[in-house]
Amino acid sequence: MTKILRPSAPSGPPPAIAPRLTPPVVILADGEFPTHHVPLRLLRTAGTIVCCDGASVKLDAYGRSPDHIVGDLDSLPDGLALRFADRLHRVASQEANDLTKAVRFCLQRNVERLKIVGAGGLREDHTIANISLLADYAAQCEVEMLTNYGSLIALRKTATLESFVGQQVSIFSLTPTVPVSSDGLRYPLREQSLDSWWKGSLNEAAGHAFTLRFEAGIFIVFREYDRQPL
Repeated sequence: MTKILRPSAPSGPPPAIAPRLTPPVVILADGEFPTHHVPLRLLRTAGTIVCCDGASVKLDAYGRSPDHIVGDLDSLPDGLALRFADRLHRVASQEANDLTKAVRFCLQRNVERLKIVGAGGLREDHTIANISLLADYAAQCEVEMLTNYGSLIALRKTATLESFVGQQVSIFSLTPTVPVSSDGLRYPLREQSLDSWWKGSLNEAAGHAFTLRFEAGIFIVFREYDRQPL
């Protein structure tokens, strides 16, 4: 339906419409660039790649151009800043890291599913911070982080996850007083509070799915990639 402007409406060009991001939407963080075939395949097939600032240098060297570059842009060489001037989104605020800025950029464009790669592998403090942020992102969209070894997701409610027999599974609690129970793991959890990070680590899937049951908690789950050859 055509919108009729009132006579008192201010004149001038219409407000810019945020571009739609073609799925699958992948955020490339400025950590270690992927070497495993799973995240590399994701980069090759992504509909949209949003780079965190300096990650655009690595993606460009890999042979693909970023669709959007988000951050304070302090790690972006002048040459790339000139080449990609039409896709720069500068967010100067230091209250959030570049990964969170990229996630917010996607959420503002109504993206419901996100994949994050390149968010670890260098400084351990950055890696831990990025993994912990999954809990915040998961409250707003479906998000998965892929590393060179496996994937990480944040659970905020009881869930059943796909697996394979013998898959290495680690569970980390951000709410250590909340007990969790499991079905389908080699070492079952029975109303157990994971009050230390090691307590839920190095478990193993017993079948093609496992369930984690809990109330009002937040858990980070790591699942290794299938070890079958390509």
